[in-house]
Amino acid sequence: MTDDESEAVDAFERLGLTSYEAKVFIALHQLGSGTARDVANVTDVPRSQVYSVAESLEERGLLEVQQSSPIRYRPVSIDEAQETLRNRFEREQERAFDYVDTVKQESSSEETQEDIWTVRGRERIDNRVVDLLSRADERIVFGTRLPELVTEATVEALETRATAGVSATVISRSEAVRERFETVDGVAVEAPPSYRTSDDRSGRIVVVDDDSILLSVVDDDGSETAIWSSGSLFASVLIQLIEASDQL
Repeated sequence: MTDDESEAVDAFERLGLTSYEAKVFIALHQLGSGTARDVANVTDVPRSQVYSVAESLEERGLLEVQQSSPIRYRPVSIDEAQETLRNRFEREQERAFDYVDTVKQESSSEETQEDIWTVRGRERIDNRVVDLLSRADERIVFGTRLPELVTEATVEALETRATAGVSATVISRSEAVRERFETVDGVAVEAPPSYRTSDDRSGRIVVVDDDSILLSVVDDDGSETAIWSSGSLFASVLIQLIEASDQL
């Protein structure tokens, strides 16, 4: 089996087929149609297994059976197979997430915990920052010393909330960061106090509505780690401490 075929089989397995089902389906498309012997000759699927695998593929709607002697098999078209697998994936996805949603609703009446979450990785932190900014109702403070931590999605989220009337402030000692936001309507841009010294490990800070906060640090290898909390007493107290110490 070639590397390309192996990757295709792996992909079909991720779509819910077994390894044998994927191999038989691929073989039948190579053949156009064929008997169990034909399939066994071009795959490593034992002939005795082809029959049960073909029956399973028929139940999945991925091949047709010709009642001849010997029995012949013909795969459905690629377009039809894609549609069949797509519909199945969507049904399974809906079933799975409907259950999760039910469980979530059932547990919503439980006592709220003071949750502090850790997020690792630039992309995941980018997404969390945008999520927090998008929830703002009253005010936003966003700060970073690193221009590369200012994503287009971050700028767009800040601009959207500022346009909606949310007080939005960007704080940075980096001229490049400040310039990035100077043309964004409704966003105030400030430099931190001059007596503040630079911290080479600091990443970004996000404060939203006095009860949501995200703080990140950047390691020597450039990797980023953040902690965040929203709607918690921890977040409210930490924000108060930071503001009382004139860090914002």
